[in-house]
Amino acid sequence: MSKGLTSREEDYSQWYNELVGKADMAEHSAVRGCMVIKPYGYAIWENMQAALDKMFKDTGHSNAYFPLFIPKSFFSKEASHVEGFATECAVVTHYRLKNDGNGNIIVDEDAKLEEELIVRPTSETIIWNTYKGWIQSYRDLPILVNQWANVVRWEMRTRLFLRTAEFLWQEGHTAHATSQEAIEETERMLDVYADFAENWMAVPVIRGKKTANERFAGALDTYCIEALMQDGKALQAGTSHFLGQNFAKAFDVKFTSKEGKLDYVWATSWGVSTRLIGALIMAHSDDSGLVLPPKLAPIQVVIVPIYRSDEELEKISELAKSLSKELKQKNISVKYDDRDTLRPGFKFAEYEMKGVPVRLAIGGRDLENGTIEIARRDTKEKHTISREGILEHIENLLTDIQQSIYNKALKFRNENTREANSYEEFKELLDTKAGFISAHWDGTSETEKRIKDETKATIRCIPLNNKPEDGTCIVTGKPSTQRVLFARAY
Repeated sequence: MSKGLTSREEDYSQWYNELVGKADMAEHSAVRGCMVIKPYGYAIWENMQAALDKMFKDTGHSNAYFPLFIPKSFFSKEASHVEGFATECAVVTHYRLKNDGNGNIIVDEDAKLEEELIVRPTSETIIWNTYKGWIQSYRDLPILVNQWANVVRWEMRTRLFLRTAEFLWQEGHTAHATSQEAIEETERMLDVYADFAENWMAVPVIRGKKTANERFAGALDTYCIEALMQDGKALQAGTSHFLGQNFAKAFDVKFTSKEGKLDYVWATSWGVSTRLIGALIMAHSDDSGLVLPPKLAPIQVVIVPIYRSDEELEKISELAKSLSKELKQKNISVKYDDRDTLRPGFKFAEYEMKGVPVRLAIGGRDLENGTIEIARRDTKEKHTISREGILEHIENLLTDIQQSIYNKALKFRNENTREANSYEEFKELLDTKAGFISAHWDGTSETEKRIKDETKATIRCIPLNNKPEDGTCIVTGKPSTQRVLFARAY
């Protein structure tokens, strides 16, 4: 089953598209630009949701839900916000269909909405209109709310998980009494995202701030985590925005402080989406299929019987089901695949394609010898071990796989992060080695735009751990006090 995948070296984009399909994760839908997330792909998203949801609640947040439709007038209240999303909005203009008398269904021209509705591309406007009724005093603050939802941003060039017209995500929206509280919240949630990316997804990330050109529409500051994919392109894996008082002013959300002063509320928003599944695929997988970190794998261990008779299968099944029960008691997800319609070799290839971290094979000889063959997906190493102590061995193996996958991705990122000290060197690195490029920039939007137009590379972030370094901009030669991170990106 693993045969037939285009290699990453031959065509990385084609490899990705084929892998999403062959691993049974998602497919294109009848609606252009939208996708169907299949059960295996959705199971990965559910595991991501569960981990992130716990992190959100552990930091004091609660879940809520807000409408899918937003009155068009709400978008005009915050100028930069509407400008940022205007070209991506899906608009509802009518509320009824009718039969035209010839058996065709058409829009009823008499059912036009008094005000058009926008299918949410993000929820700041509808939420801050709602918060106006929730907030009167400092006693009502902070509000720490998260929403799990779908959003629509009209995309013409789509790729499953990475860029679709409709996608799933979570969006946090918080309200605070002071700017300091809001900034601390913005940074806290960036740390939550980085923790999740590195310790659950096994993807190393760089934390940083976006430039003014790359900020979220309506934000004063946008923080991000940036990851490097195996083809040398960057992927923005999560963002956290300090919104200042922009949305509070747009929707007249004020509160009375402890001192009795009336002031506007301070805001944040932050989100990650099903794009993380794309990151997971591109950061770890190989030419044989998915490589999943055990913490997010829908199936952590698969057991495949190898037998010659029904009697032998019965004995293997007894052992496999007992072992499955013990693994589940340790919160390890396990599948015993005793389908009699497929050969063991086909099953091996199927679970290799799906990235199951650990595979156990049990045959008649294993029953006689008290052994089990165990194989790990990330390195494809396999060996035979005694049944005694196998539970502890599997637990340790899953931990080792999780760490090894991270270490491999970190090594790749480190080896593909380079410095450029001239524009010529910068362009040469982009065209020959790709990856992250650390270089001096003069801080102007004009220079940033010129670099993007000429090279298709963007400033991914100004790293938060930057050390001061006097230098000159690679393009203009103007003074610079720190390097920023460039890359071509998804």
